[in-house]
Amino acid sequence: MTSIVIAAHNEAAVIGRCLDALLAGAAPGEFDVTVVANGCTDDTVAAATRPGVRVLDLATPGKAHALNAGDEVAVGFPRIYLDADIVLSTAAVRALGEALDRGALAATVGRQLVLDGRPVAVRAYFAVHGRLPVFRDGLFGRGVLAVSAAGRARFGTFPELVADDLFLDSQFSQAEKAHVTAYTAKVETPRRTDDLVKRLVRVRGGNAAMRAAAERGEITVPVRPAARLSWLRDVVLPKPWLAPAAVVYVAITMKAARAAQQAGDGGAAWGRDESSRQDSAADPAPRR
Repeated sequence: MTSIVIAAHNEAAVIGRCLDALLAGAAPGEFDVTVVANGCTDDTVAAATRPGVRVLDLATPGKAHALNAGDEVAVGFPRIYLDADIVLSTAAVRALGEALDRGALAATVGRQLVLDGRPVAVRAYFAVHGRLPVFRDGLFGRGVLAVSAAGRARFGTFPELVADDLFLDSQFSQAEKAHVTAYTAKVETPRRTDDLVKRLVRVRGGNAAMRAAAERGEITVPVRPAARLSWLRDVVLPKPWLAPAAVVYVAITMKAARAAQQAGDGGAAWGRDESSRQDSAADPAPRR
């Protein structure tokens, strides 16, 4: 039986859509679904309550805490960790399970960036960011990650850090990962440029906290290093027509870097686990 764990913090507006898609074509008893509402002040619990869905209501917010609580009650494998705002079909869940059955220890789906109605600066940023090769071989940036029983045995509990998908990505070699590109997760991009900068500060903080924990020996697997010049080497040089977008990309990234430095410790103060939705873990900041 496939178990699906969904951490949800104030997700009443989107959790119903997520669950409807998951269960639309599922046979009775095919999926074991757990929604872990954590620190919610809205109607997430009521919106998630339905036949075939286990709902946990935790008083304290925090994604790692929610994922660990969901793991404690989940009964099967494959195990899928899903963000509450991601719409994943029954067929996509089955395809992830099939990828794991073929020998992969971890798997995810493709990524579709939602850019409709976004300002020019946000669209320009993602014209570069969306083409970074790190998103072709990494497990992050989709809000969907599946592991087999052997893959889940690679680690104990989720650490109290924001970058949970970077933590999971670090557990597996490239040969142990699979990408089911026949299905995609629609990833909402920020609707304002200021919101994009704030998201990048959180990402930098989460990744910095993750790498600092690794340096202290609290995390014992190698953490993917920041791909500092990938935006230039792998995206802009092969596609020079993206140069104008790259100017915007660098400006926004550097603005976020300055904000992260002002936050202290490269933004690591933002790296605490206070949210149940995960931003992209890629950290392709250009060097100054």
